Amino acid sequence: MASDVELEQVTKFFGDFKAVDGVSLYVAAGSFVALLGSSGAGKSTVLRMIGGFELPDDGSIRIGGRDVTALPPYRRDVNTVFQNYALFPHMTVAENVAYGLRRDGVPGAERRARVREALEMVQMLPLAHRRPSQLSGGQQQRVALARALVKRPSVLLLDEPLGALDRKLRQQMQVELKLLQHQLGTTFIFVTHDQEEALAMSDTIAVMRDGRIDQVGEPTELYDRPHTAFVASFIGAQNFFAGQIGQDQRLIADGFVIAAARLAEGAKPGERGLAGVRPEHVQLSAAEPAAPVNKVSGRVMALVMLGDMVEFVLRLPGGAELFSRLPRDAGVLPGQGQEVWAHWPVERVTLFPYEALAARESGLRRRAEQANGSA
Repeated sequence: MASDVELEQVTKFFGDFKAVDGVSLYVAAGSFVALLGSSGAGKSTVLRMIGGFELPDDGSIRIGGRDVTALPPYRRDVNTVFQNYALFPHMTVAENVAYGLRRDGVPGAERRARVREALEMVQMLPLAHRRPSQLSGGQQQRVALARALVKRPSVLLLDEPLGALDRKLRQQMQVELKLLQHQLGTTFIFVTHDQEEALAMSDTIAVMRDGRIDQVGEPTELYDRPHTAFVASFIGAQNFFAGQIGQDQRLIADGFVIAAARLAEGAKPGERGLAGVRPEHVQLSAAEPAAPVNKVSGRVMALVMLGDMVEFVLRLPGGAELFSRLPRDAGVLPGQGQEVWAHWPVERVTLFPYEALAARESGLRRRAEQANGSA
């Protein structure tokens, strides 16, 4: 049976450093939740506290309604899969999977049946007699999953378990993990720094930074209705324009006017803000649009092929860059060096309070660098 997990105002210090700062989170039984954030955001520390490998300095943790805040890992109905797999090199696949059951004193016949069942789940039964050194990275990952699942935990914790795999295998394992979770109905809590991975696999995403949770929601909610500029930049790609917010939900940036349909919490008229629009909503045309707002001219500096999409990098008159992403079959597309008009609908713009980090990073370049680095 899957169990829910509840964290209430959980805080963790390492010396004077506050790694986790008053985190509250509810994970519904049988759901797949991702803790998403960059390095140092606190996500792995939260996972380790749920698993009992770290104890919180304040707050409480409940699993299946039971307070486990001070309990050691072996007294919690959870199991953990780590990035390095932690397989015993001298044991076979079957022996690795059986290790926890043997330590718990499970009788031999039952132990063998459960090992077989777990290996069948991850399609590793034909390789049961091999040792870890004879397996590929993806196969070792499956063994680590089988070893965690064989004990039938109500909660499975996964700490960046796909990080050591190449891009193609990682994408394949994302699909397999999602299917396996739906098949088992076990509660999965998954730590990752990869926003594409979180979007592809999770029912719910908790975006973390500086030891806190910025926003929790379904992937589509975080993508379409981010609460902060940080979440908007971290989940997907985003163009930002900095300027002064007017009384009519408009923002003036570098002399042109941006009108927004949505005002994020904390964005106030008369104060500095950021207008955010995603590249897929930025259209390009040779002629100047008739609309008086949400348009700017620029020169196409680069084109990037992204499968069935083309990404355009525009240089604006003030020197800033603007990104547009269009389908390859969208008609006659502009070429490099061409002067064009970029324009976007009011309903696709959100005004956020100003954040220096988000203003510096559109999120697009960072995502492209991550993809190139893992290819």
